Amino acid sequence: MDLIDPNSPSLPAPPSLPAWAAPGRPSLFLDFDGTLVDIASGPDAIEPRQRLAQDLCRLAEKLEGALAIISGRGIADIEKHIGPIEVAAAGSHGSDIRRADGSNVGDPPQALPEAMEARLRAFARENGLDFEYKPHGGALHYRSSPDQEDAAKGFAAQLARDHGWELQHGKCVVELVEGHSDKGTAVAAFMEEAPFAGTKPLFIGDDLTDEKGFAACETLGGGGILVGDRTPTKAHYRLPDVASVHRWLGL
Repeated sequence: MDLIDPNSPSLPAPPSLPAWAAPGRPSLFLDFDGTLVDIASGPDAIEPRQRLAQDLCRLAEKLEGALAIISGRGIADIEKHIGPIEVAAAGSHGSDIRRADGSNVGDPPQALPEAMEARLRAFARENGLDFEYKPHGGALHYRSSPDQEDAAKGFAAQLARDHGWELQHGKCVVELVEGHSDKGTAVAAFMEEAPFAGTKPLFIGDDLTDEKGFAACETLGGGGILVGDRTPTKAHYRLPDVASVHRWLGL
């Protein structure tokens, strides 16, 4: 699939979901930060809209259950901010995949080894970065210290090599994750079983890690919606911001 400049006329606003999926049945895969909630100065500074979890549950019912949140955050961390989510979800970049009933798809994520956590925490403390512990690993946020971007990426890359882990790059963050899971593999796992099997999948996201979700959906006969102005992208549609995502979803 060709990369598309989201500022060009070739990347339009999406049609309505029923029109896009016709004559098939749609499924939705939704990123969290930057898609359902606005990006904030830090992971715990977000301000989700009231009743977001309930609104997503209602939307999932309209889609016969074929809706999943797919986020870099851990599922428990999302619930800390919006309350229990009674929809399918994949946290930790696809390392932790759960059905709407809470049962696991595949193995649960591996916890961050103590030695890696200690080195990440020390590096963050010494360089004015924010460390975030996650069920799948750990993240270094450099939004408040953008001059430390290269140092954070270099340190994380070496730590990943030392321990055989993987890197995920996002907006002002670099994360270490176990194995080869990503948002695309999470989409593929959901699409193998009900209620997603046989649907036309659409992924909505804003970050670099969402590109794997866009690609997976296109491979499975669907597509992607980019939120914001990042370029290049594999998405075919664009929405400008979180508020426009909420309106398009009818939340």
